[in-house]
Amino acid sequence: MCQRITQDTAKRRNPKRSASAMRVLVGVKRVVDYAVKVRVQNNTVDLANIKMSLNPFCEIAVEEAVRLKEAKTADEVVAVSVGPKQCSETIRTALAMGCDRGIHIQTDLRTDYMELQPFSIAQLFQKVVEQEGSELVLLGKQGIDSDCGQTGPMLAGLLGWPQVTFAASLSAADGGITVERETDSGTETIKVPKLPAVVTCDLRLNEPRYATLPNIMKAKKKKVDTIAAEDLGLDLSPRNDVLEVFEPPPRAAGIIVDDVDSLVDKLRNEAGAIP
Repeated sequence: MCQRITQDTAKRRNPKRSASAMRVLVGVKRVVDYAVKVRVQNNTVDLANIKMSLNPFCEIAVEEAVRLKEAKTADEVVAVSVGPKQCSETIRTALAMGCDRGIHIQTDLRTDYMELQPFSIAQLFQKVVEQEGSELVLLGKQGIDSDCGQTGPMLAGLLGWPQVTFAASLSAADGGITVERETDSGTETIKVPKLPAVVTCDLRLNEPRYATLPNIMKAKKKKVDTIAAEDLGLDLSPRNDVLEVFEPPPRAAGIIVDDVDSLVDKLRNEAGAIP
C-alpha cells in the first residue's frame, strides 16, 4: 500500500506513543549493485539498464535496527530512502527484512554525488526525523557509489545529536547505547548515556539476513508514504561541482619469476616493498 503525503499531513499522522517506546529510523540507499562493472559515458557514470540494489552498509543498518526491535528495545523501525520512484523497490527490500513501514522522499536528482550531495540528504533526513520523532537513526557508514561517509555526521550536526560512526557492535540499555567503533588502530568503545543519537554502521556490526519469500510477500502490504522532496522547502542544489568522471587506467599485467631470490630482488629494487 502506497500513499502520497505532504509535510503537514505527515505531522498530523505521527501517532502518539508511550514514553518508553523507541522509534528507529534507518536510511536505505539505492546504488549500483556491488558486482556490476560501471561504465563512464558523457562524463558521468551510466545508470541505464544496470542492476541497482540496496547499499550493503545500509543493509547492515537495517539488520541492526530489526535486531533492536526483536530484542524489544525498539517497537518500530522505519526505512527511509531518497531518490527516484524506483527507490520503492529498495524500501520493499528493507520491509521484507523486517522494517515496519517506509518513507520515500521522491526526487529525480541523482544521489551518487553528481546532483544530490550529502548535505542535502542530511537536510532531508533531518525533516523526516523531526516529523517522526525518532530517537535513534541508523545509517550505513557510506554509500558504495560516492564513498563520502558524510551524511551521518552532517545529520547529527544538524539535529544537535551525539553521533557514533563506524559501529562494529551496538547494545542498548537504560535509555542509552554503547557502541564499539572501528578506528585506524583497532576499536574504541563509546557510550551514549541517553538517546537520541545517530549511528553509522560498519561491516563487522552484523551479517544481514536474507528476506524469505513469505516476508517478501508481506512487505508488499506494508505502508510506504511518499513525500516530494520539493515539498520540504529545502535548497538541494549541490555545494560542489564534479568536473570530470573517468575510468581508472587498466592494471598492468603481472610477471612470473623463476625463483624466490628473483622475487625478493624485484620487491626490493623495483617495487620498493622491502627496505
